[in-house]
Amino acid sequence: MVDGRAGPAVLEFGAPWCGHCVGAQRAIAAAFADHPDVHHLKIEDGRGKPLGRSFRVKLWPTLIFLRDGEEIARLVRPTTQGPIADALDAIDPDSRS
Repeated sequence: MVDGRAGPAVLEFGAPWCGHCVGAQRAIAAAFADHPDVHHLKIEDGRGKPLGRSFRVKLWPTLIFLRDGEEIARLVRPTTQGPIADALDAIDPDSRS
């Protein structure tokens, strides 16, 4: 149960062959550098995969930001670090400088 996890977590839905997913990796990694305690789950999504469907994922990458199992924020096809960092701050407020 990924949505039953205590604390901050991010679900990253995508696929290794997805150009948008590959392109977002630098921004995602940079944003996570300030949030080492946030659990980051990369979930390979695709046709017939029920987890992506249960989270209503339509485009990749989709990042779902959870705190104590509750969705706090969602980003679809992020291209820059700023929005990712803002969403991480929302689920992991203790890490703010």
